Amino acid sequence: MTPVLADDPGIPGKSANSQRWWAAHALLPTGLAHDVLIEVAGGRFTAITPGSDPAGAARLPGVVLPGFANAHSHAFHRALRGRTHNHGGTFWTWREAMYSVAAKLDPDSYLDLARATYAEMALAGVTTVGEFHYLHHAPDGTRYDDPNAMAAALMQAATDAGIRLTVLDACYLAGGLAADGHLPLDPVQERFSDGTVFTWADRVSELRDGERVRIGHAIHSVRAVPSNDLAPIVDPGRPLHVHVSEQPAENEASEAFYGCSPTELLTDAGALGPMTTAVHATHVSAFDIALLGSSRSTVCFCPSTEGDLADGIGPARELVDAGAGLSLGSDQNAVVDLLGEAHALEDDERLRTLHRGRFTPAELLLALTAHDSLGWPDAGALVVGGRADLVCVRDDTVRTAGADRAQLVLVASAADVDTVWVDGTAIVEGGRHRLGDVGRLLSDAIFPLWKNG
Repeated sequence: MTPVLADDPGIPGKSANSQRWWAAHALLPTGLAHDVLIEVAGGRFTAITPGSDPAGAARLPGVVLPGFANAHSHAFHRALRGRTHNHGGTFWTWREAMYSVAAKLDPDSYLDLARATYAEMALAGVTTVGEFHYLHHAPDGTRYDDPNAMAAALMQAATDAGIRLTVLDACYLAGGLAADGHLPLDPVQERFSDGTVFTWADRVSELRDGERVRIGHAIHSVRAVPSNDLAPIVDPGRPLHVHVSEQPAENEASEAFYGCSPTELLTDAGALGPMTTAVHATHVSAFDIALLGSSRSTVCFCPSTEGDLADGIGPARELVDAGAGLSLGSDQNAVVDLLGEAHALEDDERLRTLHRGRFTPAELLLALTAHDSLGWPDAGALVVGGRADLVCVRDDTVRTAGADRAQLVLVASAADVDTVWVDGTAIVEGGRHRLGDVGRLLSDAIFPLWKNG
């Protein structure tokens, strides 16, 4: 078969230093392909040729998929895993434990924790992470000498782990919302806040995009940002992410004070659109669904977190049918397994509707690879000219053996990921991250945060 070659002069072509690999199976945009020769130069795919002889090319194991996009992460929440369940509790009691951990982190300890967490993501096939970042200042709210020291720690962590990062810098101005208005910040929330939306914007303006870093904006929620301050956060050229209707209490407070839903508030502020991602959208109305769909916003579902916190199950199928895009996130990182998030999305839909097959494997793969929602439109597919990200998922494990390879996303887990590339560079090989023992890195970062807790 004739190779598919780039004809765009801006796309690196084949050269003397081009790299060649061969995969027995790969999930291309057209579906499952066999005997696929993959050529890379300059960190981009330069040829992808099904039906090819290996011809001396290095072999890739299992089934090759595009790199995964983790569209919603709070890296510091990883320290909470396995520590919030002793007495049951609610979302709101979980939040108190989260605040306790947040109060103990500084740029150095945050770097250690985020580096280990991002390495864990890489082991699960994640090549881009969207970090919903609101841990901005010192625990008492004092600015560090570098006001973006905590964001710098995240950038360094992603560089060390080898993955691409979108810093979704969150504006956080109020301590909550009640029927009579926004609440003052609790002391533990002071480090999340810049005081005013304009001070937030000044600080964020100092952050810069890089080869593997994008700067996006975030509205923490309509609970944390008053309605008059929503519009200044919107930048049409940058991704905008916002927590939306995660809890019924959020909707109730918004209706009581503003007389409308969080989604309607965002619409009125001009905050919805193709560059916007509504995270969770668990408790949205039919009218909200229509607004999110007609604006072509993306919705990010985080099933492991929404289940862990007993948030509920959102109307994913209805949102997609209305025109919204779909992405997936690990959120609190109680589980870091994007393939598992894809399983759970479909399983939750089945439980909610009592029908199977709510999302096809191809639709789930699109949700797994929604890099465009994080500002990386040239990643997320095995196509010529795209960034050379890929994930090799083994098809011979106790979970995947015997499965239809076109349906692998419904049965595989992070434990089946063998190889991960970012921009043509292997960061995971044979199931091992280039940083070595990631479990040890996590332990070393997390246990000191709980010495007195």
